[in-house]
Amino acid sequence: MSETSRSGRTKGMMTETLSVTDQFYSLAHFAKCDIVHAPTRLEHLPRLSAALGGPEIWIKRDDCTGLAFGGNKTRKLEFLIADAQSKGADVLITAGGVQSNHARQTAAAAARFGFDCHLLLENGLGSSEPEYLGNGNALLDRIVGATSEVLPADADMEALIDAAMRRFSDEGRTAYFIPVGGSNAIGALGYVSCAHELINQISQLDTDFDHLVMSTGSAGTQVGLLAGISLAGLNLPVHGMSVSKPREMMKTIVESLLEQTLDLLGHTAHDREKLVLTNSDYVGEGYAIPAASTIEAIELTARTEGILLDPVYTGKGMAGLVDYVRQGRFASDERVIFLHTGGAPGLFAYRQQFQ
Repeated sequence: MSETSRSGRTKGMMTETLSVTDQFYSLAHFAKCDIVHAPTRLEHLPRLSAALGGPEIWIKRDDCTGLAFGGNKTRKLEFLIADAQSKGADVLITAGGVQSNHARQTAAAAARFGFDCHLLLENGLGSSEPEYLGNGNALLDRIVGATSEVLPADADMEALIDAAMRRFSDEGRTAYFIPVGGSNAIGALGYVSCAHELINQISQLDTDFDHLVMSTGSAGTQVGLLAGISLAGLNLPVHGMSVSKPREMMKTIVESLLEQTLDLLGHTAHDREKLVLTNSDYVGEGYAIPAASTIEAIELTARTEGILLDPVYTGKGMAGLVDYVRQGRFASDERVIFLHTGGAPGLFAYRQQFQ
């Protein structure tokens, strides 16, 4: 693994820290349901790369995981659903925004595995638009049979979650709470597994990659990738483009969950501060509010590659990638992977932003 690549980098970026096989084997101790259509494709985006003048951009298609239009939460739900089953649950409760991709995938997983599902959905925009409240992910929640409560932005979500848990308990039910985004240590295992999958794909391509870019919100996806990549000894920086929180707050959240996830795996985080890369320059006015750069990134990707991003997560992540290229932070001869975490159903709730 010492062959020198085109720009002086070392081809085959593995170290001897821990083999991929050993890293993946550690997941065998955790219960898991089979949901994801894996492996999802890792494919080159030649027209987008050309439009930006380099670097060579690739995309990991986790929008195609297969559950109710797919998305990254499905990988987390493989482990979370199994945990709920082990605890004898018959109801899943989770929370998110009105157009939550996580809520949609959780509701679909509940239907598939025979759970009832109750959603606590925050109207953080204070919107009264029928398209926002009733189309996109909100429509799909209803179609797969979930019940929901739409709550104002200032609602005490923690108290309402506790109340819902008690209500089902009083009815003799066993409720299982899945955190926002499925982002706890158990959920993050889904992206430890994805890291293994991605490393295998890179190995099969027999080439090297310089950066991975993704949107990050509740942190579980970024944390799982960081854990899997670092345990495998792969030198691949993961750039998390925040969709809501300031940079330092996001960094703290990622570091904390990374420590919990590695502890669950029986490992210790080394150089955690160096591993965690976050940027909040593309948040715009706030969560679920697309900035001008978000809309541009969505339209650029759609019009060069026919791939649809979403206005809450992946649009902001791609806006970060585009800006990094324009700033020269990614060299023209490098290769960059963009993780597509899904979310396109949310586009139908944002029609006015694309007029």
